[in-house]
Amino acid sequence: MQKQLVSVFWLKENSNNPNIVVLDATIPVVTENTATTTKPVITGARFFDLKKIFSDTDAGLPNSIPTPKKFELGCRNLGINSDSFVVIYDAKGIYSSPRAWLLFKTMGHNAVAVLDGGLPEWLKHGGSCSTEYGKGYPQGNFRANFDPTRLKDAHAVLENIKTGACLVIDARSQERFLGNVPEPRAHLQRGHIPKSINLPYTDLLREGKFKSKKELKEIFEKVAPSNQPLLFSCGSGITACIVLFAATLILKNDLFLYDGSWSEWGEGDTYPIEG
Repeated sequence: MQKQLVSVFWLKENSNNPNIVVLDATIPVVTENTATTTKPVITGARFFDLKKIFSDTDAGLPNSIPTPKKFELGCRNLGINSDSFVVIYDAKGIYSSPRAWLLFKTMGHNAVAVLDGGLPEWLKHGGSCSTEYGKGYPQGNFRANFDPTRLKDAHAVLENIKTGACLVIDARSQERFLGNVPEPRAHLQRGHIPKSINLPYTDLLREGKFKSKKELKEIFEKVAPSNQPLLFSCGSGITACIVLFAATLILKNDLFLYDGSWSEWGEGDTYPIEG
């Protein structure tokens, strides 16, 4: 099972495999005015708490990557083993699940996939659901093997403005990228990282699922026609992972995440801004 993206049909066919762990990584969308409401969960799924357990809550930025120890303990408490095949979904279709996928990859666990279409697609095709998360699983033996080379910090991004080694791709909406609308986090400045380009994550999706590989290739060929390394940014490190995940499906470029994203870059006057 070396898949990166799995369909609801695949998950149905393999739902009885005891080695598969299904995780719900749903978080509220930052640009929405309403909080998420009570929702069904895929039968047997476990809640992957991106906001509290699987983020560094002491970092001062939303959604910062947790320490390997914290991630390892969180996974063990969810009954995840080193040989588990992890399938991640969210209630929006494709929103926060690629972020959870990236965390597993960064922590050295490659047996992980995103459920294409997430909960809406599962419900559409009559997938089994429950009102509660799975319980009663034994403590896992998951071990984290942190790979920091997948991430870039603000200093690396600042240096990249000079060198142009990586093409920086911003996954926010065009309005936010251009600074035409206020940021949803009111204390942040408007605009974008100098020399970055805009590829809204919504351009890669259709009805909550990823577009075909052919369509994704055409989109990336327009914005990133070379084999240059790509560095992804967004508001707080969530939707950048959607675009990074899509790139993983169809490109062989080196891919990196700016974890602090605009939540860090747009704070105060520390870093240069265009827009």
